[in-house]
Amino acid sequence: MTEQGRISERFRAGVLPDPGQIDELVESVADLAVLVSGSGVVEGISVNPDCPSLGCLDHWVGRKFETFLTQESREKFAERLTVIAAKPDLARRPVEMNHVDNATWEFPIRYSLHRVKGSDSILLVGRDMQPIAEVQQRLVSEQLARERDQQKMRSGETFYRVVLEAAETPLVLVEPEKGRIHDLNSAAATLLGTTPDTLRGNAFAQAFEGWRRNEMMEALQGAAAADGMSSVDVIARRNGRELALVPEYFRAAGELFLLCRVVTTEETEGAGPEVAQSLAALFGASSDAIVLTDGKGVIRDANEAFLIMTDAAQLRDVKHKSLADFLARGTVDLKLILETAGKAGRMSRYSSQISSVVGSRSSVEISVAQLGQRNGELGFGFIIRDVSPSQTVDEGAGAGVMSDDAMQSVMDLVGTASLKELVSATSDVVEKMCIETAVKLTGNNRVAAAEMLGLSRQSLYVKLRKHGLLNARPGDDSEG
Repeated sequence: MTEQGRISERFRAGVLPDPGQIDELVESVADLAVLVSGSGVVEGISVNPDCPSLGCLDHWVGRKFETFLTQESREKFAERLTVIAAKPDLARRPVEMNHVDNATWEFPIRYSLHRVKGSDSILLVGRDMQPIAEVQQRLVSEQLARERDQQKMRSGETFYRVVLEAAETPLVLVEPEKGRIHDLNSAAATLLGTTPDTLRGNAFAQAFEGWRRNEMMEALQGAAAADGMSSVDVIARRNGRELALVPEYFRAAGELFLLCRVVTTEETEGAGPEVAQSLAALFGASSDAIVLTDGKGVIRDANEAFLIMTDAAQLRDVKHKSLADFLARGTVDLKLILETAGKAGRMSRYSSQISSVVGSRSSVEISVAQLGQRNGELGFGFIIRDVSPSQTVDEGAGAGVMSDDAMQSVMDLVGTASLKELVSATSDVVEKMCIETAVKLTGNNRVAAAEMLGLSRQSLYVKLRKHGLLNARPGDDSEG
């Protein structure tokens, strides 16, 4: 420590007694008084009986004072002695030194150093700093504990934010007393037509048409207190969407809050939110593949069964791709399905094949329905059922294999015609069956049938005329 002092100019008024005339002055004022000789040896020591924590220090007498100081305090003591010797008239500040005794015991003492007239000894008058040090230690411990608590609070806040934002369910936390939005996630803000920062802290009723704050809170509190699950129908002010609020109470830090789940009217129509939850569970657990697409057949969502069928690892591997990418006949199948479902609103039991991402194929039956939304956008929902286990049986009796009558007709020719003529006759039978199957699958849409068979429309008409199929269904010559 650098000594900073000045010539003593202590203010005095009146008359004070000579300190030498007051008995036991040092013992009364100091907690610890030590007389150290010019050679640094302790000549005498006095311990205030009101400081039992200091114990009995009579073993210091006759030993070097610095022996009972820490290394840092030894340097302070030596520096202070040097300053006293060089400038004896300076007013000196107290110096705090840490004592060590019995190897494990440490205690801080704040000393003021005084020269003894007529000798080179130094009198150290000290105050025990242990009580202050203990208070400081408690303050430090409390500060550290407070910082740990704050860190836990920040961690909890982070977890809360992450979970709230990651939740797909639109959620709004409302303060019942003030009627204000305490917090909400992006899913809820999107339904309400804005961003979370715009709504947070504002009156909840302002987000809807035709509601005042008191009316809104009374309706929400009544729905939350009702038996079962009740909702409040509202219309979003910013986008005009018809919504329903499903509130429930919860308590946090002694205060009541309302947790409002925001749902569209599509979810609440019919038997209520339970139906929407059941449909969501069915979507995930169904053994049949379920795919939702937009109006052009681009996949918006698909369940686990579709991912298994296509050997896709996760939803993002198929999402935003065209369903045609997974159909064996590609855009031919998809175009036919969408056109038929678009006209009739639905289509059932369309036979096709699904190609997986690794190239394997599965025979399937596809049912599709057109889905309308309140914003006017149309999409389609596909249910795809794997029929591969029964494929062998179905093909044995279906159009993929020559029928018994056709086979018998060919067999009757054996012995009456050459092998070349027999093969030619068989080819004609198979060709006719394939054309009939394509026309049947496309609902007599001959443009789609030509695409399915890889023929031009003109070539298909030639073959239809060749096999007597051109007028098989008069009046139903659809060309798309």
